[in-house]
Amino acid sequence: MRRFKLPRFTLRRFHRYPLLAMAMLLFAHGAMAERIIHKEKSLYRNIVVSQKANRRCLVFSIKRQQRNQTCIDTKNKNRIIFSYVQMTFAGLLANPEPRRALMIGMGGGTISNVLTAIYPELHIDLIEVDQAVVNVAKEYFGFVETEKTQVHVSDGRVFTKRALLKGNQYDLVILDAFTGEYIPEHMMTKEFLQDVDSLLTPDGVVVANTFTGSSLYDHESVTYTQVFGPFLNLKMPGSGNRVIVATKSGLPDNKTLSSNAMMLASRFEPYNIDLQRFVPKLRRDPDWDTGKRPLTDQYAPANLLKGR
Repeated sequence: MRRFKLPRFTLRRFHRYPLLAMAMLLFAHGAMAERIIHKEKSLYRNIVVSQKANRRCLVFSIKRQQRNQTCIDTKNKNRIIFSYVQMTFAGLLANPEPRRALMIGMGGGTISNVLTAIYPELHIDLIEVDQAVVNVAKEYFGFVETEKTQVHVSDGRVFTKRALLKGNQYDLVILDAFTGEYIPEHMMTKEFLQDVDSLLTPDGVVVANTFTGSSLYDHESVTYTQVFGPFLNLKMPGSGNRVIVATKSGLPDNKTLSSNAMMLASRFEPYNIDLQRFVPKLRRDPDWDTGKRPLTDQYAPANLLKGR
């Protein structure tokens, strides 16, 4: 066995030159330390952009904790850091060729950027209540608003109501609104989801990002079931998120999901996303208490989140 040969500047020499050793350690720590590169208080939340090495994150800061909303690799823009973002694209297995999409909740714009790259002809209405988040997404996370990807600074529920009055229809609706703790309660209710259902085309798909550990898990599951019927429930090992995939007109079988995954494989390859691995994880049977009360405009107990 070949013995490992220590470099000439060994640990013994660190003891002889303590100031030099300390300087080298501080330099190494500084190179890896997290830096705050932007911070502001908007009308709705505290917004922080942090950077550590190549990882840049958007954080919505709240009193009890801080949660990363978006993270990117500044050296590799195609790298999808969060597993839930990858999971969100599983909704395309139910409708692989959307022409018009609605996305409520912007974050850093990662999901919409990928959709725009994969579907150049896709029209996206991107809804974000906070203009400050839009500004940060453009300046720090590479989001670009285009003729086909339009940002609307509005409350998601207000936009949905107005879209219904205009007769808008969408093949894909992504619900990813986030306050810093959880989904705004007025966008979890049966009444809101019924409006979303009315916006769907006959082949339309709803994709919702939620948390597996939320105390509202049973309630929100029952609510989605009452509006959309059975849905696909996606949870992956190591992720605290679960993604709901609901449809307007019945769920595709696994054979169809697998076929669509194969068809989309080359489009998602640059992002290292393997849609095929989601197919066996898209569960159809309830893993929640089906006797729980649905969330409504009169019953949306956000206080249950304290037990999350």
